[in-house]
Amino acid sequence: MVMNSSIARRHSCTLASTDDKHYSDTAPVLTQATPWQQQTTIRIDMKASDLFVKCLEAEGIEYIFGVPGEENADFMISLEDSNKIRFILTRHEQGAAFMAEIYGRLTGQAAGCLGTLGPGATNLITGVADSNMDHAPMLVLTGQGSTERLHKESHQIMNVVQMFQPVTKWATTVLHPDNIPEIVRKAVRLARTEKPGAVHIELPEDIAKAEARTLPMEPRRFRRPVADDKIVNKAFALLKKAKRPIILAGNGCLRKRASKQLRMFCEKTGIGVVSTFMAKGCVDMDADYCLYTIGLQAKDVVACAVDAADLVITLGYDMVEYHPQLWNSKCDKQIIHADFLPAEIDENYHPETELVGDLAHTLWMLNERVNVNGGLKYDLSQQTATRRDMTAEIEIYKDDKTLGTIKPQKVLWDVRQVMGRNDVLLSDVGAHKMWIARHYQCHEPNTCLIPNGFCSMGFALPGAIAANIVFPQKRILAICGDAGFMMNVQEMETAKRLNSNIVVMVWEDNAYGLIAWKQQTHFGKHTDLSFNSPDWLKLAAAFGWHGHCVDNSETLAATLETAFNETGPSLVVVPIDYDENMKLTKRLGDIACPI
Repeated sequence: MVMNSSIARRHSCTLASTDDKHYSDTAPVLTQATPWQQQTTIRIDMKASDLFVKCLEAEGIEYIFGVPGEENADFMISLEDSNKIRFILTRHEQGAAFMAEIYGRLTGQAAGCLGTLGPGATNLITGVADSNMDHAPMLVLTGQGSTERLHKESHQIMNVVQMFQPVTKWATTVLHPDNIPEIVRKAVRLARTEKPGAVHIELPEDIAKAEARTLPMEPRRFRRPVADDKIVNKAFALLKKAKRPIILAGNGCLRKRASKQLRMFCEKTGIGVVSTFMAKGCVDMDADYCLYTIGLQAKDVVACAVDAADLVITLGYDMVEYHPQLWNSKCDKQIIHADFLPAEIDENYHPETELVGDLAHTLWMLNERVNVNGGLKYDLSQQTATRRDMTAEIEIYKDDKTLGTIKPQKVLWDVRQVMGRNDVLLSDVGAHKMWIARHYQCHEPNTCLIPNGFCSMGFALPGAIAANIVFPQKRILAICGDAGFMMNVQEMETAKRLNSNIVVMVWEDNAYGLIAWKQQTHFGKHTDLSFNSPDWLKLAAAFGWHGHCVDNSETLAATLETAFNETGPSLVVVPIDYDENMKLTKRLGDIACPI
């Protein structure tokens, strides 16, 4: 061992203790030096894969989900020695990516998803893209062949970094073992910094075996910037002039304390909140100012409130959630954009002013101005009518007693009664997602998780496993179509192995129902989209799950209670009445906006 003064200068400082959640890089703060930190004035050679794991530990990484391979064997052996990071073996890399995504969405911290080179990496990419577009922090870790053979045709070799670049915030390869601390520090900071997303690190097998002479860097936080007072004053002037303002809340409202400040703002002003699919729970569904959810491609009841508004305040809104062409087609809405980043350029989204910075702080600044200037008076009649009419839509089949297939509205009414205000529902992608988005409302943030940017099927089952890891005391329910469920059905084994206390509800219609719905709407017919489903109870038994089939709407709630009280994973299959799809389309087409 030799002394190295440059390393001592880089690593000898201890972390400042703070609990200020306004910091952007949200790695856990270490209150005392760990044994390896106490040796930071000494240069120590260690295998690069060991250093990689030490760096992940320093960042507070708790979980890595994945499927190992030959090219990341050194990393896996190093990980085996960690007492801080738990590796969760999955049955497919896509499932691993979805698990890491849900961990990130629920905690705000990054988890890892791991695959080997070639097919292992390509199997990850769908879940990675989903996480990145829905702004969940994630570390994507892949192996790679030796750097000695990357320049030529070789077994399973492809340019993995280049493949991940379009679906991550940053993608890189480790070309020298001593660079690992900087790369991991940068990767985690980027993954967690607004807007969060996926970051990819590739570790070639020969680099993993090499000796490294550097040590992990200390995670240091920085404060997110805040909106300028003059700009906030300009926005507040628009608020004072408005007669019928409305809030369009997006994904960002679920992060960084924004929901708390939003609720205070609405209590002071009475301004109604329309949520995107991903912003459910940013305000309590029982609040008078909660105007439920917008996002269907057809005009819905909630759109009436937006139509009547003379000022739209977008908060943490991502254009991918619900394109402004659908709510500002005439480009005649005044818009205040408040978000962590400036507005995306779009002809239908041209804000009068942009409040760029920490969203919770921006709302606090507006709340302070409301306090100083007294109450603001608005015409809330259209908002009142919207809430009244949409509440009636949600309750329409709550007492339905049909046998055989069960109406989507009835299923979701019963689900809401069974689920507590802090329990978590995950929606897969399919026709059921539209019904969940419209009819399942929430009390708290992050209690209904819907993929809405990349919109990948196969999301909910692996996501539920991760949700149970994060919140083992809460009820976790995944709702899937029979198509989406089968796309990652192999993770039933993972759930059983982990003894996950989850319930997965499958809406059975033996078809790609959402595609049929859209084709029928546009063309008056649809192509052949039917398929056969397995014997669900036998499938559940084969994986060691509890299994239930419900064909009587009167017994659905009781069956759900039974499933939640069982130990380990349970499958509940519901034959669904998707005749309601076209009935809803017709009703939406006839919508007028009376007050």
